[in-house]
Amino acid sequence: MPGFVDQAQLHARAGDGGAGAVSWRREAHVDRGGPDGGDGGHGGDVWLVASVNESSLLGFRDHPFRRATDGGHGSGSKRHGARGKDLVVPVPVGTVVRERSGAVVCDLDGEGARFMVAEGGQGGRGNARFLSNRRRAPAFAEQAEKGQELWLDMELKLMADVALVGFPNAGKSTLISTVSAAKPKIADYPFTTLEPHLGVVRVGGVRDGTEFVMADIPGLVEGAAEGKGLGHQFLRHIERARVLVVLLDLGAPDAGGVPPSEQRRVLLSELRSYRPELLDRPRIVVGSKGDMGADEEGVCDMVLSAASGAGVGALVERLGPLVREVRAEVAVASSSEIVVHRPIPEGVGVQRAGAGAWVVHGRAAERAVALSDLNDEGAQAEVVRRLRRLGVDRALARAGARDGDEVTVGTMTFTWGEEQ
Repeated sequence: MPGFVDQAQLHARAGDGGAGAVSWRREAHVDRGGPDGGDGGHGGDVWLVASVNESSLLGFRDHPFRRATDGGHGSGSKRHGARGKDLVVPVPVGTVVRERSGAVVCDLDGEGARFMVAEGGQGGRGNARFLSNRRRAPAFAEQAEKGQELWLDMELKLMADVALVGFPNAGKSTLISTVSAAKPKIADYPFTTLEPHLGVVRVGGVRDGTEFVMADIPGLVEGAAEGKGLGHQFLRHIERARVLVVLLDLGAPDAGGVPPSEQRRVLLSELRSYRPELLDRPRIVVGSKGDMGADEEGVCDMVLSAASGAGVGALVERLGPLVREVRAEVAVASSSEIVVHRPIPEGVGVQRAGAGAWVVHGRAAERAVALSDLNDEGAQAEVVRRLRRLGVDRALARAGARDGDEVTVGTMTFTWGEEQ
């Protein structure tokens, strides 16, 4: 995975809506043509879509900005503006998106999973939409609404069936290169692997076999859960693994290293410190470098040597059914889950801005005052009607607003009068 990046930022900017038009029908032999201004088009949305064709967040490291197109303005003869084109941004499967505060926005953990991270602004309505029995010649229209714009943090957690966990130089890279086509860097010094690698392993025949993804996670050391070594940076990639292979270096004691029993204790302790539920997942404790040492303490479930190939096939044969079993359990659990999507109410809020000053928040309230000509009496009457319908007058009264106080809604500021 050259240029692997698992953390990046995204600046999502949805398209602005188009403004509604103020226009009048003017044709020969047509008496009192009336308003015919068209509506503006909605701005495009920004969508994140999980794709297996993306392997890292490298494309966002130096270029985090993604913007959808704006909606077109309305025009005469009730011609509506074109809708802005949505922007679809592919990200790797397993991408978690968070607000700057740390709150999770979405978790794209499956191929094709999609989420709208920035909504386009609504198009303004033309003056033809404000025609009524009382208002025969509306000389105003709605302004365009701005699209959402926000910074987000993205974090990639690899989607692997099996994760190799072990000390630096325990033989993880050699093992994954033996059982798959992955080609990680292999050397006889610690921390050879500086980025996780994925390999596809096949067990059995073409028709009745099983394929699973194995991840080579950079070596862990004691204190990894607190950020020591490279552990804090890469422990996140173990979170989604269905099966754990704890690799113990049997040749370490002969080279003055850590005994296998102590390796096992440290590795399990670090997994517990990071996420206790990781210890509840199926795991196989494997002694590596069996040609250089033996499991004298009896802490391993099996022993292999990736260099000579001894025991490698037995491990793969053991992992295949285990992965199938866990996949079946996950499928049953996910099929019984009931997902309920409820829209978040927009609402209207009132906040004191000082002595005798108030600010009304809320998308609906700000849209209510976004008219093209607030000096027009008809536009002013429309604003009052909209704000009352939203309950802004009641909200101000409950908040303690008094006659003569200054109230700001969006770009509009007016003097509050409870009886008005």
